[in-house]
Amino acid sequence: MKRRDFITNTTAASTLIGLGGLSLSSCSNLGKKQITILHTNDVHSHIDAFPPTHSRHPNLGGVARRATLVEQIRNENPNTLLFDAGDIFQGTPYFNFYGGELEFKLMSKLKYDAATIGNHDFDNGIEGLLAQMPNATFEMINANYDFTNTVMDGYVKPYKIYTVDGIKIGVYGLGIELDGLVTKKLYKETQYLNPYEIALDIEKQLKEKEQCDLIVCLSHLGYDYEYPEKPSDTQLAQKTFHTDLIIGGHTHTFLDKPDVRTNQNWNSVLVNQVGCYGINVGRIDFYFDTDKNAQAKGVSITV
Repeated sequence: MKRRDFITNTTAASTLIGLGGLSLSSCSNLGKKQITILHTNDVHSHIDAFPPTHSRHPNLGGVARRATLVEQIRNENPNTLLFDAGDIFQGTPYFNFYGGELEFKLMSKLKYDAATIGNHDFDNGIEGLLAQMPNATFEMINANYDFTNTVMDGYVKPYKIYTVDGIKIGVYGLGIELDGLVTKKLYKETQYLNPYEIALDIEKQLKEKEQCDLIVCLSHLGYDYEYPEKPSDTQLAQKTFHTDLIIGGHTHTFLDKPDVRTNQNWNSVLVNQVGCYGINVGRIDFYFDTDKNAQAKGVSITV
C-alpha cells in the first residue's frame, strides 16, 4: 500500500498529518517530483471580476485574473493540471445571451484539463449542453450519469488518465441527483446512478487495472449535509479505498484549506472546495519520492 501523507497549508499556519502511526518530522523531506492540481467550482458564468462597490466580493474573481494566476503557477511548475467541479453555466447575462459558449471557450483558452457536470449545466437542456461541446477542448468527465439514451451519449467519459512526469493520475467524475433540482424535460433520459457504488467500482479499476499512482474525484455532490443519507464529499471520502483527493462543488463551501478524512484503508483523503463565482482557485501540491509515496499540501488562493 502506498503511503499518503498530507500537509494542509493556509497562509497563517501549517498542519502536519501522519498516517497509521507514521510521522512527519519536517517539511524538508518532500519528494522529488511535484504535481500541482489547480481547481475551481461553481463559477456560474462569472466572466468579469466583481465591481469595487460589491458588498461581499469587491474587486474579486474574473477570468482574466484567473488566467494570470494559472499561467504564473504553470511557469513555476509545468507539471500542473487544471480541473473544474461543475456548475459552469448560469448566473450572469453572459449565459443568458451566449448559452455557455463563452464559458467553454474561455475555459479552453485557460487550457482546463477536465470538468465534471453540475446540475445548472443542464439549464439550457441536454441539447443546449451538447451544442456547446464543440467549444470545449477539455474532457467532460462523469461516471454516475448514464447518457445512453440521450444526445450526450459518447460525449462524456467516466474517467480520464493523465501521465505527468511519470506519475499516473486517474480522474473520475460524480454528479448530484438531478430529480428535484432540474426539471425532467431538461435532462431527459439521463439516468442517475448511486455515486458511492460507482466510485468504488471506478477507483478500483483505476488503482488495480490502470495502476494509477494518484486518484482524483471531480464531484458535484456537495461538501457535507445534515442528513447522512444524502450523498456528500465527506461521506464519499470515508467510504472509498483508493481516492486521494476529492475536488467538490455544488454547496458553494469556502474552505481555506482542504478537509482531511480517513478512508476504508485508514489512509487520508483530501476534500476541497473553493466557494463559488471564480473568487478562489484551489491549489494542491503532491510530492512523490522515488517509490511514488506522496505527501501533499493545499491552499485556497483568492483571485
